[in-house]
Amino acid sequence: MTALDRLAATIAARKGADPETSWTAKLLSKGPEKCAEKFGEEAVEAIIEAVKGDREKLTYEAADVLYHLLVMLAARDVALEDVLAELDRRHGTSGLAEKAARG
Repeated sequence: MTALDRLAATIAARKGADPETSWTAKLLSKGPEKCAEKFGEEAVEAIIEAVKGDREKLTYEAADVLYHLLVMLAARDVALEDVLAELDRRHGTSGLAEKAARG
C-alpha cells in the first residue's frame, strides 16, 4: 500500500468522524465547495514555492496539495482508484494526442 493509498483510506475513514476531533472531518463537513477552495489555496502556495525555488517548502506544500486533493475527491465521492485508473488509461498516450481527443 502506497502513502497515497493510506492517506485516501484515512480520509475515507474520517468522513463520518466528529468534526471537533478531526481536521479532515471538519473540512468535509463544510461541503465540497469549501474542500475545493482549500485545495485551490494549497495549490497556490505550492506554485509560490515552486517559483521561489525552495525545494523543502515546495515538498511540504506539495504534500498539502495531495492531501487536499484527496479530501476534495472524497467530498465528491471520487475514489483515488478511479483517478489512478484514468492515469493508467492515459499511459503511453501522447499528452498532445490526449488533449486533442478531448476537443
